[in-house]
Amino acid sequence: MYLSRFNRVLLAFTASLMILACSRSSEASAPAQPATAPKPAPSSPSPAASAPSGGAALSGIPGMDFSALSPAAKRELSTVFTDEFCYCGCPHTLGQCLRSHTGCQHAKRMARLAARRTADGMPATEVILGLSQYYAAFRQPRTKLEVDGRMCMGNADAPVTLVEFSDFECPYCGKARPVLEAFAKKNPEKVRFCNIPFPLPMHANAVPAGQAVLWARDQGKFWEMHDALFEHAEDLSSPVLLSLADQVGLKGAELKKALAAGTYAQELEKLRAMGRAANLRGTPAIFFNGRLYELGLNEEELTHTLEDELEWRANGNAWAAD
Repeated sequence: MYLSRFNRVLLAFTASLMILACSRSSEASAPAQPATAPKPAPSSPSPAASAPSGGAALSGIPGMDFSALSPAAKRELSTVFTDEFCYCGCPHTLGQCLRSHTGCQHAKRMARLAARRTADGMPATEVILGLSQYYAAFRQPRTKLEVDGRMCMGNADAPVTLVEFSDFECPYCGKARPVLEAFAKKNPEKVRFCNIPFPLPMHANAVPAGQAVLWARDQGKFWEMHDALFEHAEDLSSPVLLSLADQVGLKGAELKKALAAGTYAQELEKLRAMGRAANLRGTPAIFFNGRLYELGLNEEELTHTLEDELEWRANGNAWAAD
């Protein structure tokens, strides 16, 4: 995504999600870099509160086990624990917080995230930079996204709205679809999952496919058509679109009329404009309450950021007091 070594690593930091990113849209401009999240000022904890150095920094932490890490990963994680502060707001390093404040769930999540990065081979310096950028994102202004309830699943009053911009011909969006839907269905009271079609200019059939799903929405079949389009992403020619309409219980002949008349062309363009305003560079692009999601596209990392978002929201846009 960027040219620097650190940001190439951030692509690995995002695991399958940003690896999954489709070719960048030439219509969007690159977003400004977020500022580094403020950290607590260093303090001078008592010797009893200080974390051990070296590999011992990982042992004896209540409720945490890092024994499965390789020796190299343990060395890097030990450095993270001794050099990085916990973002819960306490004046301690992450290792000190884990030992002194055993009830701090924020520290535990942060430690697990750092451990996953070192397990992937990321050096401590880049893990610390990645943590800084991830937590800084919570303090940045959120993107306001207008969603249509007919294009969402889950509780409309859920504390977290997860919005995905996708292109029906993007293979990476196709891989993201089952992961995101499964995550949303597992957390229906916490997460409202909404999809917004965002056709990319290099995909010839993405625009009519986007119009087709909006048409199906008006017939009460948004998700049925959404899934059918992804399942046939290798061929979304006009005859296939009409066939899919029949397949989901609608009338292909009616869809043909709507496409010919350009009934949904203007609405689709408004959705694309919303994506461009959010500085989308490709698909899939995922937002948690208007915050761009840049972790891995798997249940563990989605759950991690969901728990962080719930804590942040529950404490009035701040982390829980330790």
